[in-house]
Amino acid sequence: MTFKGQLQNKVALVTGAGQGIGRATAIRLAEEGAKVAVNDLDTHPDLQAVARETGGIAVACDMSKACQVETMVKEIAEQLGPVEILVANAAYMTMVPFLEQDPGDWWKHLNVNLTGHLGCIQAVLAGMRKLGGGRIIIMSSMFGIEGWKNASAYGASKSGLTALGEALAAELRSENIHVGIVHPGVIDTPQLQVDADDFDISLDEVKAMYAKDIPLDRVGDPEEVAATVSFLAAEGGPIFSGQIVQINGGLSRCSR
Repeated sequence: MTFKGQLQNKVALVTGAGQGIGRATAIRLAEEGAKVAVNDLDTHPDLQAVARETGGIAVACDMSKACQVETMVKEIAEQLGPVEILVANAAYMTMVPFLEQDPGDWWKHLNVNLTGHLGCIQAVLAGMRKLGGGRIIIMSSMFGIEGWKNASAYGASKSGLTALGEALAAELRSENIHVGIVHPGVIDTPQLQVDADDFDISLDEVKAMYAKDIPLDRVGDPEEVAATVSFLAAEGGPIFSGQIVQINGGLSRCSR
């Protein structure tokens, strides 16, 4: 299913687009006709490659710095137009036992994963209102509703991001600005290597370990998440406003 007619020439900003889900999402939105701005901490070669593949622009920004976020949104508006689709995907994650959790690292999770997207959403809202509507897709996590060993800071930040999305959906839907919340489960992204290192096993072993608990018998693909985002950015936006869309191969149905 494609939504090319609905996304044609709409300006989309995908944060954290250098790899994984962000990269796949940027490419999918571009395939559907959107003009895409891709973001990461800096315009490294991987991000530049995504910009070339999507025919869009690469914009560097530290999501935890409000002034940088505002500058990024202004730059996009000048080059492509006001952001009509925001995919709030940038994230920071480390895995560490709770009693070893460093307060500075805890706050970095909150500043990037939660406060950073608060500022980004605030920055794009003026443009969406002038356009008469928009879509905000918040990339939270299954960890936001289910605790996970050694991921307390990440889970807390994602739980807050989910609550933010639900509140924004209620507040903004009357302005034709619809907020969708996506909860990926275990997806085949570079984060799996972090998990493998945490468990002191290989990447293939960590994939197999996770797959054993997933009814689908495999981890998810970034492109599967991207397809869901594309739907929410198009016709799925209104009816799914404020809803949590879980993408985990059935894992959440059997992990409680």
